[in-house]
Amino acid sequence: MSLAELRRIAVNGVWRQNTSLVQILGLCPLLAVTTNLVNGVMLSLATIIVMALSGAVVASLRNLIPHEIRIPVFVLIVATLVTVVDLVFNANLHRLYLVLGIFIPLITTNCIVLARVEAFANKNPPLQSLLDGVFMGAGMLWTLALLGGLRELVGKGTLLSGIDMVLPGFDPIQVFPADYPGFLLVMLPPGAFIVLGVLIAWKNWIEARAAARRKKPRSAPAADSGSH
Repeated sequence: MSLAELRRIAVNGVWRQNTSLVQILGLCPLLAVTTNLVNGVMLSLATIIVMALSGAVVASLRNLIPHEIRIPVFVLIVATLVTVVDLVFNANLHRLYLVLGIFIPLITTNCIVLARVEAFANKNPPLQSLLDGVFMGAGMLWTLALLGGLRELVGKGTLLSGIDMVLPGFDPIQVFPADYPGFLLVMLPPGAFIVLGVLIAWKNWIEARAAARRKKPRSAPAADSGSH
């Protein structure tokens, strides 16, 4: 695999084909668990593991899977990996596991995972498929982290609420004063839609500016008026 191909996979996953801001996939967990930064990051990490491993497995077996039954087989592979991740969270991060609840098992039917398995892993070698899963998940990770961080900051005035469920002994950061009343709307589902819309508009604005700069003609070099 060339460096250019690696760069293309990384840029597509993290930015150009961002699953949350461009493809708008997986809205249910995206909006439900991002009430704080920690929840968004940890669900994203679980999804990255499943996406990367399922992509590599499907790519390795794609020539052995009959085309007619590929979707049930893909779901079976993803469900097996999700079960392993679910059990690991339950055993090692039980309090967080209770908070994330049904959204870890629901990774099995997450359209982000199945879409990448069908669109990429089913047509590419294992290494590229594994990296595609990692970078697609990384795009989801930074989006959910930013969305959860903004909602938590504006809604409660803190950051890293619930970090003690992952790293015992650590406390959340109180950014605003303790008597900050909070902004309830941001913590509710309508607020999640509003903040997500702002992030999508921000990304589109950045890309529009970049496109305008590329189209802007470069100024011609000044003519040499000196005598020779």
